[in-house]
Amino acid sequence: MSASAALATLRDYYELGKPRIIALLLVTTAAAMVMAARGLPPAWTAIWTLLGGALAAASAGAFNCIYDADIDALMRRTCHRPLPMGRISVSAAAIYATILGIAAFAVLYVRVNPLAAWLSLAGNLYYVGIYTMWLKRRTPLNIVIGGAAGAVPPLVGWAAVTGHVGAPALGLFALIFLWTPPHFWALSLVVETDYEKANVPMLPNVSGVERTKREIVYYTLLMVAASLVLYPLHVMGAFYFAVAALLGAVFILDAVRTWRHREPDAARALFRYSLVYLALMCAAMVFDRVVA
Repeated sequence: MSASAALATLRDYYELGKPRIIALLLVTTAAAMVMAARGLPPAWTAIWTLLGGALAAASAGAFNCIYDADIDALMRRTCHRPLPMGRISVSAAAIYATILGIAAFAVLYVRVNPLAAWLSLAGNLYYVGIYTMWLKRRTPLNIVIGGAAGAVPPLVGWAAVTGHVGAPALGLFALIFLWTPPHFWALSLVVETDYEKANVPMLPNVSGVERTKREIVYYTLLMVAASLVLYPLHVMGAFYFAVAALLGAVFILDAVRTWRHREPDAARALFRYSLVYLALMCAAMVFDRVVA
């Protein structure tokens, strides 16, 4: 195999793990670790936790690609992935995903602590078994219920530093859980025809675009309310509350704009802002707990 072919193969395996999702999950993991340590966590704890988290997320992403290869081939957004294009075989992908999963559990169990390892494994099993294999093709509530899997990394990060799960980590878990529906429904409004073509029951092609837009507004209001209640519950402080109120107000305005406009540009803008919102909320929680 030539060097260029080997590099292309490595790139395919890298893509199989859904690296953009991994980056987002590691941000929330790191935020929880810094909050738990009230500063920088021990360097090796952070390194091993992030490594284990990345391996676990890549394993889950690869298993998701294996199970969804048939519908990925039907959607413009996913048809160029390695499995639909035949650049990686299903058996090779399964071996790869299994090795990554075992390595992730071993790293977290041996180098971090057992609780972090079991929480990470539970999140992966939920994502692959509950969301990918059960909910995704059966109900438009797939994103609502399945969102719990993406909210597990903060629990792993907190447990890695403290050996238990604390209230701020649970607050971040709740925030991500409620953030997931408006985030993904905004995306589904942009690529709704793809989901319909693949017969995936996303809310727009099951209940219609208008119902989806209303649900985005409802879940956004619930998410912002949940983020703000962390202050009167004494989980977070005044600095966090001010930032959460400002970021939440922008999110609500974008959600309402998406509801009122037929053009997909509003939904696309909401989807992009949702990523910025989550990153800035993590930063606000870290600053509030460590500095303010």
